[in-house]
Amino acid sequence: MPWPFRREPVVIGVIHLPPLPGSPRGGNVERAVDSALRDAAALEEGGVDGVIVENLGDAPYAGTDVPKATVAAMTRVVSEVVSSVEVPVGVNVLRSDGVAAVDICAATGAEFVRVNAYVEALATDQGLLNPVARDVIAERRMLGLEGDVAILADVRVKHASPLDDRPLEEVVADAVERGLADAVIVTGSRTGSPADPEDVRRASSVVERILVGSGVTPENVGGFLKSGAVGFIVGTWFKRGGDVSSPVDPSRVRELVETVRGFGRAKSDHGG
Repeated sequence: MPWPFRREPVVIGVIHLPPLPGSPRGGNVERAVDSALRDAAALEEGGVDGVIVENLGDAPYAGTDVPKATVAAMTRVVSEVVSSVEVPVGVNVLRSDGVAAVDICAATGAEFVRVNAYVEALATDQGLLNPVARDVIAERRMLGLEGDVAILADVRVKHASPLDDRPLEEVVADAVERGLADAVIVTGSRTGSPADPEDVRRASSVVERILVGSGVTPENVGGFLKSGAVGFIVGTWFKRGGDVSSPVDPSRVRELVETVRGFGRAKSDHGG
């Protein structure tokens, strides 16, 4: 199972892109590159273990098959980010185009993807999203990237309602055992909303690599780590003033990273 990160707990910083060409609000790719490089530098300066590029500004989003213009623009941006940082770079093509994310990795050297609707059918503001695990795994294999691109799969993802009532543990197990994901992400209900530590505990009782993917702050990382999380994907809290539309603030990045490292050292010192 590919895993590009050298240590745990892992902290992945999110690079939120402004609207891109092909999105409902239109956009400018040069502006997106400049914004991404600014935030990538701030995240790396703050000490993150990786960054993930996400087309947050493209709302209202396409579902599982985004416009070709989106893929082209993200490929350009991700390529620039890969060239500018030393840490692993990931891709999340919203709302859930995991195949496009893998294709972007193939073209740029990015090393992981996040996929929102992986082994679940979801009711969302994009309509019904079908799971894309089979297509993502097939694309990764076709491109010869099985050992090079890690798949981080959401379960019970934010801004969505599952169309089944299976226990969380079953969905988590399916993501890894049947969907062949390399890690599972647990979130709250919305961007910036924290996950439930009990959900993290339940998920980590099934598989080892559980990441928390929303609402992460210095105040709650300790509880998530005690619940079994091995890492965090952080976007909103890293922004200036905690405002998702603002640039990344390196001092906030450093504060959270140092907090996580402190818990990691304490666990190691106690033989955890």
